[in-house]
Amino acid sequence: MDTLEGQLLIASPALLDPNFRRTVVLITEHSDDGAAGLVLNRPSPASVSELVPLLEPLVEDEEQVWLGGPVEPNAVLVLGEFVDPDDAAVPLFGSLGFPALDDPEEVVPATTRRRVFAGYAGWGAGQLENELGREDWIIEEALNDDAFTESPENLWSDVLRRKGGIYELVARIPEDPSVN
Repeated sequence: MDTLEGQLLIASPALLDPNFRRTVVLITEHSDDGAAGLVLNRPSPASVSELVPLLEPLVEDEEQVWLGGPVEPNAVLVLGEFVDPDDAAVPLFGSLGFPALDDPEEVVPATTRRRVFAGYAGWGAGQLENELGREDWIIEEALNDDAFTESPENLWSDVLRRKGGIYELVARIPEDPSVN
């Protein structure tokens, strides 16, 4: 299988795991050894200034920390959109990457947007491929704007609509089908 780096995993409506129900995950790493990514549509109620005051210079006033996934929830990752992708400490795809955080104030002029995540999503060797085989996930190419969505509550349905075809119908499935 080719790498899924730079792709989105959209949780299938049948995926009921509470860690991933109706999530959109940006795959940041994928190899034979496993995969890692960031859940893009789970803002936390806590602000960056509350949880990680050192990173406050990176974000707008009182921007929240985003829940990147269930793995290592105390780990902090910053995703940035770089003016020059070569400035990323860990380049991902296009202009997205992870900045070096030695001096957070140096990150701001090198990036146009930044988002702070707590934790990440991770899969062991072959685990993601098994989940894809069970059709737990729908794959769609990521756009930079997906990672910096201003409407996290709509991202799941918006990306499905963008994919088109039958997925436009899937996007309309209510979160609780019994209310349909």
